[in-house]
Amino acid sequence: MNEIIKAMEERRSIRKFKPDMPTKEDLEQIIEAGLYAANGMGKQATITIAVTNKKFRDRLSAINAKIGGWKEGFDPFYGAPAILIVLADKNWANRVYDGSLVMGNMMLAAYSLNLGSIWIHRAKEEFELPEYQKLLKEIGVEGEWEGIGHCAVGYVDGEFPKPAKRKDNRVFWVD
Repeated sequence: MNEIIKAMEERRSIRKFKPDMPTKEDLEQIIEAGLYAANGMGKQATITIAVTNKKFRDRLSAINAKIGGWKEGFDPFYGAPAILIVLADKNWANRVYDGSLVMGNMMLAAYSLNLGSIWIHRAKEEFELPEYQKLLKEIGVEGEWEGIGHCAVGYVDGEFPKPAKRKDNRVFWVD
């Protein structure tokens, strides 16, 4: 079977990560895969913020949990040490689609490097907060950006989950 299609069929969301940080080289490859995602009109209107600083990662986790309505101490990133945040130009009509394709590419790339990943929501709500707008300015990001998602990445603590059986009646041919 084609390796790309095989990865698409086998990749699963991981909900238990080891605390070990993936190598910078692996994270760079994952981010690069996101940069090559299909995008409307070739606009390339997404950016990625790579968070490997544990203190900031934990702060992000706490705010994400609060937005999600979980109790203090819950980690919505399931222990993943690296968080790749995808943002898209707020004024671009295709921002959610383009950012979603970036997320998909990054999750497949992580799997191809034997790393686990999971898409975590609430990036939109986070980056509407003044402190996150300030953060963007502090790291040199200009413009207006909408949070699309967090790609939590790390080494899987356990086995990769098996895929669920695919539901029937989801493909309709018009020959």
